[in-house]
Amino acid sequence: MGACISTSSKSTCSSRSNGETVSPSCLGIGFCGQKRTKRTFSDHVVTLQHLPSVPNRIYMNGKSRTSCIFTQQGRKGINQDAMVVWEDFMSEDVIFCGVFDGHGPHGHLVARKVRDALPMKLLSFLHSYQSRGNGSGKTCFKGNMKKLDDGDADKDGSAEDKLNSLWREAFLKSYKAMDKELRSHPNLDCFCSGSTAVTMVKQGSNLFMGYIGDSRAILGSKDNTDSMVAIQLTVDLKPDLPREAERIKRCKGRVFALQDEPEVPRVWLPFDDAPGLAMARAFGDFCLKEYGVISIPEFSHRLLTEKDQFIVLASDGVWDVLSNEEVVDIVSSAPTRSSAARILVDSAAREWKLKYPTSKMDDCAVVCLFLDGKMDSESDYDEQGFSSATLQSNHSGNAIESDDGQKSEPSLQRNFTVRSSEDSDSYGRLPFEVETNGEAMVAEDQNWSGLEGVTRVNSLVQLPRFSEERPNS
Repeated sequence: MGACISTSSKSTCSSRSNGETVSPSCLGIGFCGQKRTKRTFSDHVVTLQHLPSVPNRIYMNGKSRTSCIFTQQGRKGINQDAMVVWEDFMSEDVIFCGVFDGHGPHGHLVARKVRDALPMKLLSFLHSYQSRGNGSGKTCFKGNMKKLDDGDADKDGSAEDKLNSLWREAFLKSYKAMDKELRSHPNLDCFCSGSTAVTMVKQGSNLFMGYIGDSRAILGSKDNTDSMVAIQLTVDLKPDLPREAERIKRCKGRVFALQDEPEVPRVWLPFDDAPGLAMARAFGDFCLKEYGVISIPEFSHRLLTEKDQFIVLASDGVWDVLSNEEVVDIVSSAPTRSSAARILVDSAAREWKLKYPTSKMDDCAVVCLFLDGKMDSESDYDEQGFSSATLQSNHSGNAIESDDGQKSEPSLQRNFTVRSSEDSDSYGRLPFEVETNGEAMVAEDQNWSGLEGVTRVNSLVQLPRFSEERPNS
């Protein structure tokens, strides 16, 4: 599936630092002239199967050297959110962060698949770029975006433009390859399932972002009076944004909100009131890809300053109930940095109960990245209720996760309740079928329908299957 890459090839780049050989990854993304003091990804051949053992990569509740992450299941079934922080992503000065919010019957599997495979595709693209550019001698320039020598800068443009262009292409091609892999995946049905993605690469003082869907990233920074302010880094790509709505309508898709939830615009097929996707861009959701829903990411670059304190990435379960300013206040006032993500999720859970008492709380996933690279001591971390075993689990894999559905998690899934005409006036007990490894299970004890109160679910799937039926085992 193209998930295996090697970055151990030798380079002809001869730059040295303190007499040590420089990392071979002179990609024009900040590796030349950097001292390599510890093992990085460049020393390995990594496959998806090896990811849980990659150093400095966390994807379960816990912390790293510079960040903390936390997710909590809502009340709609299995947790469909996923998250990852990968330090030393390509060198010691590069960090990858991502939050992924799945939706549909297999949304949790889609989110986890994207979490694992998308960073690998970024690395694969950059490695191929390195292989093509090593011979030119002009692909080595530093992550602080200092210009090349005057002749090269005049001829080829500034290093900043080149680096920005490289990362833009990397995000665009990686997202395209990710969606292509999902479409052809032999064991993962993404016809009515999908995932958002908000992804970020921090390289020195440079921040490169690619995102689709309505997961969001914000920056906590200090203003001229030394007060904390919130700066939104991404745009929630909802179907009612003018440019998104125009594209969808041009492709014969429809955009409207249901009477039950007038504040949630959704995407619908031209010939049926389904599936009701509450975002304009997503991985998967191939039932809508011909009708205006795309997986092309928005890309942005920002140069960080000393006033910038931290970055928060979170799924819409947080943003539905907390403002950007509230999130910055909560994170900046957390008693310890390692507890910030958990406290933010706890705060969102309380707000769900207060603001939407008739609705089921959504899943929440949070990544807090502190830009000065400092975290709490281990003793502070333990005091916040995280054990050393939690830390260890981040590098030992997750026994209950897999991409083929073979897992021991609760099997009730959300966001695909069938709402037929008979259901329209009924909000009581709603039985529905859930497929788990080919077996149907009726869950009659679920007393929530897809449109009860303010649901804010990402899709209301009620489509017949147009793909081939699975063979009976």
